[in-house]
Amino acid sequence: MSVVRLKGGTVYDPANNVNGERRDIAFRDGRIVELPAHAPADREYDATGMIVMAGGIDMHSHIGGGKTNLSRLLLPEDHRDDTARESASESAQDAAGRYLRLPSCGVCTPGTLATGYRYAEMGYTAAFEPAMMPSNARHTHLEMGDTPIIDHGAYVMLGNDELFLQMLAARDDFARLRDYIGWTIHASKALGVKVVNPGGISAFKFNQRSLDVDEAHAHYGVTPRDVLHTLTRALTELRVPHPLHVHASNLGVPGNIDSTIATMDAADGLPIHLTHIQFHSYGVEGPHKFSSGAQRIAEAVNARPNVSIDVGQIIFGQTVTASGDTMMQFRNTPLARPHKWVLGDIECDAGCGVVPFRYREQSYVNALQWIIGLEIFLLVDDPWRVAMTTDHPNGGPFTSYPHLIRLLMDKTFRDEQLAKLHPDAPVASALPDLKREFSLYDIAIITRAGPARLLGLRDRGHLGAGAAADIAVYRDDADRERMFTSPAYVFKDGELVARDGTLVAAPTGGIHFVAPEFDRSIEKTLRAYSETKLATRFDHAAISDDEVCDCCRGGRLLPVACLA
Repeated sequence: MSVVRLKGGTVYDPANNVNGERRDIAFRDGRIVELPAHAPADREYDATGMIVMAGGIDMHSHIGGGKTNLSRLLLPEDHRDDTARESASESAQDAAGRYLRLPSCGVCTPGTLATGYRYAEMGYTAAFEPAMMPSNARHTHLEMGDTPIIDHGAYVMLGNDELFLQMLAARDDFARLRDYIGWTIHASKALGVKVVNPGGISAFKFNQRSLDVDEAHAHYGVTPRDVLHTLTRALTELRVPHPLHVHASNLGVPGNIDSTIATMDAADGLPIHLTHIQFHSYGVEGPHKFSSGAQRIAEAVNARPNVSIDVGQIIFGQTVTASGDTMMQFRNTPLARPHKWVLGDIECDAGCGVVPFRYREQSYVNALQWIIGLEIFLLVDDPWRVAMTTDHPNGGPFTSYPHLIRLLMDKTFRDEQLAKLHPDAPVASALPDLKREFSLYDIAIITRAGPARLLGLRDRGHLGAGAAADIAVYRDDADRERMFTSPAYVFKDGELVARDGTLVAAPTGGIHFVAPEFDRSIEKTLRAYSETKLATRFDHAAISDDEVCDCCRGGRLLPVACLA
């Protein structure tokens, strides 16, 4: 079998404590191997002076499922404009390498093909859909399977579904709730569980317009704390590697800092992951009654080793917000730009709200949101518990990651951008005084090694022997945005897929999922509920290994081991 060697690169591999060492990386049959320096290789790439990292991993990116498709449908002008931009900027030289983009486009929410291409072209080799509804799981897997090159997986949504809330309200035996959660993960071929506004999506259907952590659901009488405690305990007992993925209560509401910290504590010390935490870090101080809570949130994260986060950084410009949080999205409909929106629900599983939005530098609120995200990055001590996200597309498109990396690594550039904002925003923040600059080692943690560890992906996110040969090679450049936009080489499972930011191959990615053990007797309860309440037949609920492989166009099944 052919052996490939990357020669002389400067390697950043935090999972193996490699910090800027010059060394060769060799791989064979899609896996990294130990290869003596004198041993021959069938092919060599000269990486001298270049930066070598594992392929990027985006642990929270809306790339599949109902609301992602609705986001694409809601902004046809975004797709038309993107096609025009591509045609205007394309030279004859790179037209051949980019012809595959023609049937798929869009900036805010690119089509499935463009999503895979653009991730790969900037050195990412995996992305994970964070909001898969059980009743919509096949659709989600089909869309992710239509996304080329990158590996994928999804977190299934629980905590607002009627059966879960009924069982919780009836004080049903915890073991039965745990088995229901285990069965749902199994049936939907999920990698983990996400809860959005715990209990709040359901409460909105009973005309509650907000639900704080210890506030009772108007119909079921349970609180978000009850939901969080049950789900975190269940996932711990099921030994699912990824902690409960939480979209906390009161997203976007000034003064939501207290409920965010209360959400952390609702886990009672068990692992919990708070997603797009920037949207949950707002105070009410100052003349605008809207202030940064980043320092308190960072202190809370620093003091709680069981808590991990991703940031959900906003990026200025047009995007579209897509969330299962119908309570929050209904509140935001007057802010839609352009003014159109969609709200929906499927089988009382959860919710769906799609609202286009434009983040503006001269908006005090938007400017402070931008500041808060950066403050959280810079104030949390442990980069292993912070993942880099924009909550694509809610805070901005994933294609803005190189820009975000430059903001984190270059204080001078950060200060230049800060000076362009609404003048009241920098005054109300600590960002001007934060001198921290992320190193390449830090970037490798928050974009590769850290997400892999949080998801339980033992053979991804690092460059040790036996790891998947998912590798990004960057030309070292003081302009980190330019550097991370167009890698010199990107390999997926050992195959060269992009060169200098241009696509050269589009293989099929694999699917990561977890298969926890649970008591199958819970299926009797699920069947009875399905036959009396749902439109779909219970016999068709679970997705088999063969079917998910078909959904993913023959992509490899990549089961993730449960914790010991």
